[in-house]
Amino acid sequence: MWFDTLEEIIRIIVVGTAAYVDLILVLRISGKRTLAKLNAFDFVVTVALGSTLATIVLSGDVSWAEGATALVLLAALQFIAAFVSSRIPGARDALTAAPTLLLEDGAIVEPALRAQRVSRAEVMQAVRSTGLGDLSRVAAVVLETNGSLSVIPADARGDGSSLADVRGRGAAEDA
Repeated sequence: MWFDTLEEIIRIIVVGTAAYVDLILVLRISGKRTLAKLNAFDFVVTVALGSTLATIVLSGDVSWAEGATALVLLAALQFIAAFVSSRIPGARDALTAAPTLLLEDGAIVEPALRAQRVSRAEVMQAVRSTGLGDLSRVAAVVLETNGSLSVIPADARGDGSSLADVRGRGAAEDA
């Protein structure tokens, strides 16, 4: 059967449109952080927003007002978590993973690769994508909190202050 009743189709169109507009408003009000490059916490919130929108649109058991409240609640909780993690020491560590050093001064940090489940090939690809062909010209490759790999060429390292919060600094020397 193509559909049960015309009223259900009309409900989906009306409530879906209203819920979509609500989601856009919530995202605009909550700011860029809600859809920024995703760390694990941001990813969960984004998936929950999508799931909530789908439930509002497709479930006749959930009213538009309940769904809109859920969207606002998720955005508010994400805003609170971001606010707390940026102002309270230690809160960021509880909500997000720390960046991890995977390569230091041209040397792969094997224990970090194993712990983070990253292959040597992925590190090499990140280095190649920056146009470098020689690992000795790389000061660091960092697995960031959002899962991306940052490559710092040796000639751009400077005092290394951007690596201050990276887990595993000095690991190549210890290995």
